[in-house]
Amino acid sequence: MSVFGPLAGSPARPAPSIGDLPAPFRRAIDELRSAQTRQEAVVEEVPAPSKLAPYAVALRAEIADHSATGRFILLHDPEGQDSWGGTFRVVIYIRAELEPEIGNDPLLASVAWTWLSDSLAQHGVQHSHAGGTATRILSESFGSLESRLASNDVELRASWTPEGSSFGAHLEAWADMVCSFAGLPPLPEGVVALPHLRRS
Repeated sequence: MSVFGPLAGSPARPAPSIGDLPAPFRRAIDELRSAQTRQEAVVEEVPAPSKLAPYAVALRAEIADHSATGRFILLHDPEGQDSWGGTFRVVIYIRAELEPEIGNDPLLASVAWTWLSDSLAQHGVQHSHAGGTATRILSESFGSLESRLASNDVELRASWTPEGSSFGAHLEAWADMVCSFAGLPPLPEGVVALPHLRRS
């Protein structure tokens, strides 16, 4: 199913109709639909993973004219999963291109993770069981591709268990993160942008 229609069902059965979805998941979808994301972030639904939970929806954000992209996945398992500590799980991914000289900054990954925590707090997102990785990626080309410039990217992969706050707040926080990784102002008060992000 689409987030504005059908939603992903269990891989073991056809996608259910909206009326067949568990009530908590239907409420979660309604809250996602009500989210107000920044206009710079073009958000659209993409196929959701089918093996992580019985119910899932996935969204992608692209920043026009900027080297940044992100993905937001909401998983729901009515039985719950021990590693989640609940019946819902948010999984996010953000990737942004950096200025070449910044790729070796030893503090970059830790700054990305700290910024994530601060951004969630700014949006009043209540959560638990948070975990993730921030990775610096240096790509160099050789042979017939050696004319390509070296590139430096930062990737953030994270997940957490929602608690109490609206699912729309989780989505809004993620979309703002993608914009900030792209170097787009303004930022919420008290949130610091990652340094030296490339602006095309």
